[in-house]
Amino acid sequence: KMKNLNNNPLEIEFNETNEEERKKLLETLIAFGISNLDNPFKNITIHEVAKDLHIGRNKAYEIFKRDDFPAITLGRPWQVMYIAYIVWKYNTFKKV
Repeated sequence: KMKNLNNNPLEIEFNETNEEERKKLLETLIAFGISNLDNPFKNITIHEVAKDLHIGRNKAYEIFKRDDFPAITLGRPWQVMYIAYIVWKYNTFKKV
């Protein structure tokens, strides 16, 4: 199972910072998140991605078909390696 990383275990307050400090903080948080994964090399399904992104199944299928999304199909339904998904999610949403 995927660990719930939506809480704030480090109790970090996000104040206004310059871009370099913000980038360093985000990289630290990503490293922290990755280190807390049960198994970063397992494959996760469309359903798990949809649940994590709070989107429907159809939208998740659209994401899995994107050229920039690291999805794989090996004779089974679409899947993505968990670590690749985390990196994709970070790179896609880092400007938010």
